[in-house]
Amino acid sequence: MSVAANSATGGVHAAAPLVIDVREGAIATLTMNRPEKLNALDIGLTEALSDRVRQVANDSTVRAVVITGAGRGFSAGGDLGVLRDFRERAAPKEIERLIRAGNDAVFTLATMEKPVIAAVNGPAAGAGMSIALACDIRLAGDSATFAQSFAKVGLFPDFGSTWFLPRLVGVSRAAEMFYSGALITAEEAADLGIVNRVVPNDILLDEAKTIAATFAAGPPISIRAIKKTVLSADAEGLRAALENEIWQQAQCFQSEDCAEGFAAFFEKRPPVFRGK
Repeated sequence: MSVAANSATGGVHAAAPLVIDVREGAIATLTMNRPEKLNALDIGLTEALSDRVRQVANDSTVRAVVITGAGRGFSAGGDLGVLRDFRERAAPKEIERLIRAGNDAVFTLATMEKPVIAAVNGPAAGAGMSIALACDIRLAGDSATFAQSFAKVGLFPDFGSTWFLPRLVGVSRAAEMFYSGALITAEEAADLGIVNRVVPNDILLDEAKTIAATFAAGPPISIRAIKKTVLSADAEGLRAALENEIWQQAQCFQSEDCAEGFAAFFEKRPPVFRGK
């Protein structure tokens, strides 16, 4: 078994790895590692994830990938403190940098020539849920929750949500999740087809690795062809959707409603959106 870790600068940093990469035979397990923030996505974590996902995609010794989060959450989504700072400093290029890194990560997860399993070990909200949606298979711990929470703070769904979610649950159910931002349980996610199955938290990662080992022992030529045909046939459509999300997010990010959404979140009050 080998272990590698990405720091905010993309190198190895023993004290504060942002993505932990554990290799066990032909399986790579990637762990997002900001547990004190429920693995909320800032530029450092998102770029480290993108870099590490690209590395495992290009590593011929890896035949299956597991992605999970450190601590008690998969990923709470975009770090709203960071996003609010971007907005207050009028720094749209920084949010675009974050989204483009996330887009690169999810595009690679969805199109790499090997199976990817998400082990969702707690909250998966906003862009954190999007990362799980980009994976081939999703397992949820029994404490996992899911939410497309973007609209609650006046933002647009990104990291591929507008592409992945309607294909899993249908357009109407996806629209309901997008509009409301409502949280759903692991069991509700299973009923909707968002996750393949729900397992006890204490065996979640072992179960994900067992499935990954089965896939890794399978015929790689066949599995590669199946993924390309069934899951990633319309890569250009996905790429176009990701670009549209960047454009739409830029419009929402600069709106007064977004400023109100952030303010309400941090002041712990209901937002009052005015369509401006």
